[in-house]
Amino acid sequence: SSKDLSSGIRAIWRTLLKKTSVIHNTLFSMDSLSYSLWEVIINGDSPTPTVVIGDVVKPVTILFADQKLIRRNELKARSTLLMALPDKHQLKFNSHKDAKTLIRAIEKCFGGNTKTKKVQKTLLKQQFENFIGSSSENLDQIHDRLQKLVSHLEIHGVSLSQEDVNLKFLRSLPSEWK
Repeated sequence: SSKDLSSGIRAIWRTLLKKTSVIHNTLFSMDSLSYSLWEVIINGDSPTPTVVIGDVVKPVTILFADQKLIRRNELKARSTLLMALPDKHQLKFNSHKDAKTLIRAIEKCFGGNTKTKKVQKTLLKQQFENFIGSSSENLDQIHDRLQKLVSHLEIHGVSLSQEDVNLKFLRSLPSEWK
């Protein structure tokens, strides 16, 4: 029975060796184009990170925890930015490989130039000055609309004191409420 067990184990090992040698021979007998594919399989899709010690550049084969965290955060940031874009712009911005260049491209495309930003800032200031609550709105709706306007002003660099915002809110209430 132990003889049957050892012959069974030998048969399993022979089968495994045959399968691994077939895979090994197939992968290493491929042309140079497939060799680059094999490197991607082994090393991942990104180039091997290197470290310079003195004048010598050495590949870093093991990624440290900090490096993995940085890479993961970079991928999350880039993915989040891409997901925030409308579908029709996905291909246009997909060529940017890191979040920093991606956000610059998005700002350049959608942010407008300084003249349009100045016009928008002026319009927001006018909207704040002319803000009036409607009698068809309830108190929460008027407040939310004013807060949204204040947030837009802050995005454009206009800071308002809480006292000014409160006074604007009170003065904007419909006259029939007073």
